[in-house]
Amino acid sequence: MKHGMELFAKLEYEIVQGTLDQEISNLVYDSRKVTEGSVFVCIKGAVSDGHSYAAEVASKGAAIIVVQDDVNVPSTVTVVKVADTRIALAELSAAFFDYPADTLKVIGITGTKGKTTTTYMVKSILENAGYKVGLIGTIEAIIGDEVIPAANTTPESYVVQEYFRRMLDAGCDFAVMEVSSQGLMMHRVDGFTFEIGIFTNIEPDHIGPNEHASFEEYMACKALLFQKCKLGIVNGDDAHVEDILKNHTCQVERYGFSEHADIRATNVELVNRPGYLGVSYDVDGLVRGPIEIDVPGRFSVYNSLTAIAICHHYQVTMEDMQKALKVAKVKGRIEMIPVSPEFTLMIDYAHNAMSLKSLLTTLKEYNPTRLVCLFGCGGNRSKLRRFEMGEVSGNLADLTIITSDNPRFEEPQAIIDDIKVGIGKTKGAYVEIIDRKEAIKYAISHGQKGDVIVLAGKGHEDYQEIEGKKYPMDERVLIAEVLEELSQE
Repeated sequence: MKHGMELFAKLEYEIVQGTLDQEISNLVYDSRKVTEGSVFVCIKGAVSDGHSYAAEVASKGAAIIVVQDDVNVPSTVTVVKVADTRIALAELSAAFFDYPADTLKVIGITGTKGKTTTTYMVKSILENAGYKVGLIGTIEAIIGDEVIPAANTTPESYVVQEYFRRMLDAGCDFAVMEVSSQGLMMHRVDGFTFEIGIFTNIEPDHIGPNEHASFEEYMACKALLFQKCKLGIVNGDDAHVEDILKNHTCQVERYGFSEHADIRATNVELVNRPGYLGVSYDVDGLVRGPIEIDVPGRFSVYNSLTAIAICHHYQVTMEDMQKALKVAKVKGRIEMIPVSPEFTLMIDYAHNAMSLKSLLTTLKEYNPTRLVCLFGCGGNRSKLRRFEMGEVSGNLADLTIITSDNPRFEEPQAIIDDIKVGIGKTKGAYVEIIDRKEAIKYAISHGQKGDVIVLAGKGHEDYQEIEGKKYPMDERVLIAEVLEELSQE
């Protein structure tokens, strides 16, 4: 139980009716979860407005209703008015869970690309150095031994604070989290200060209905992180870094390839062995030493450099960093699956034109005998994505294998036909095999010495969505079944 005065202590508010001088049982923003003695916060969402449930939650026994618009409820219910109920929810959640982020060291990572990989690298390095680390990200939240699948990149503020509290209770020293521009815009990370805020990079993405109105707004949302942290560590090579640092209130360090960066990468070399692609480089500046990672490409240098820049603030030795980066892996992000000593096979989540182009361009730098790209596109989604992905793969891959990926309520062949429109604009060779397992079997059985084969689009997903149902389908399982079948032929 919490006392109302204690819960609202750090909030600016006006009491419209009633009193805060009462015991509170719960803090809720979903009307279905209201119980006797709850504080209910009216949140305006894309689909529904919490204010319209005020009378209903009052009848269920809500003690206090927090609003930004006027509501009509019985005088027995306390009504508190604030300027913005999303900010209020964040502040109230921090108080409800006894300000866990005051003790837990919270590291927040924002950027168009690299957030997920960097969070896992940071977790790996800090744990290797003996710390206990919780994680909140696009794929999952990790609290001790518990893994919770994610619904949003950055959960609602109440959930963020609940996770922080549970991490502290589980003995965590750190929380490392992905911070989306939506999460910043929606005040999901208000109510506490980040120890370190990270900016990886920014590209035009998430612009459109229900997301960001413009690239400028998208950038301005990312920039908010640097008014919420003690130290900002930013990619000094990004063209928009000064816009991101506009109005910053934190100390700043830069990382990158530039000689002006505080932590920089030099002597970058691509490492290419059968079944293995990686990259090695030397770190210079505030941290010095050689690094090799089992993930290909220049962006892997950026991701690992970011992790090094963070972890050096916590007295992690170079030896611990080297060891941890060698084994840091993210499920479904350039995840290499050993299937043959002749060629390299990997799984990656690239599921739009921008991420596919970035991935295939990276892999091309390794001069494979052939670059083979297997992918499909989701049903009931933009046709433009299909045309664009088809064109990207047609231009960059030596062979494209078009297959099925979450057809939802559409015919898989119709989706494939749209992808072929994009490939048709190029000179790229392709085959079409609707069944994803058969497509994978074709890719593996036709693999040539020195090939790099990428299965794109599914990544960490372990299902196929067809006509409103999710069916179990993990590409790692499909690969194992294919290898078993091929061994018997």
